[in-house]
Amino acid sequence: RSSDLFKTDGFWSQIKSAGSAIYASRLYLNCYSTSHPERLMHNQAGGPTIRGNVYIHPTAVVDPSAVLGPNVSIGKGVTVGAGVRVRESIILHGATLQDHSCVLNSIVGWDSTIGRWARVEGTPSDPNPNDPYAKMDSETLFRDGKLTPSITILGCNVSIPAEVVVLNSIVLPHKDLGRSFKNQIIL
Repeated sequence: RSSDLFKTDGFWSQIKSAGSAIYASRLYLNCYSTSHPERLMHNQAGGPTIRGNVYIHPTAVVDPSAVLGPNVSIGKGVTVGAGVRVRESIILHGATLQDHSCVLNSIVGWDSTIGRWARVEGTPSDPNPNDPYAKMDSETLFRDGKLTPSITILGCNVSIPAEVVVLNSIVLPHKDLGRSFKNQIIL
């Protein structure tokens, strides 16, 4: 009987949940800051405000008044409007973040739209940064009959109207929300 071992000097992270995907993205962005700093955005005159490690695909359109980071990935063809704030999030290709929307600790699916002044926010579930052997806990989806607070996930082609708040929720694909939600799974 044999077993294999892969030794690495870099980081390694399991991805068992959406929350761990954001954590893994943070690790990759941090790795890019030393191995490929040219892939990350930096503050430039006439550009958005960049805080920490931020990746923006070359085809994305980002308004200069937006504030991005830390730990943000902006995908292909994404549009980020005026005054938008994004932190600790992954924005997948084709998404639109309209003016003054706020996205924190979330994954925004392909071709989704977040309306003006809307807020999409999750609760981070990071491992202990002071423990070198820390790992992501695989949280149960429900506790005491309620959804456990975690990051917010929007499936593909989700539409969130203006001035709506989506907090600690999971929204399945192809949904047009008409109101705010907290700690919900929207089927």
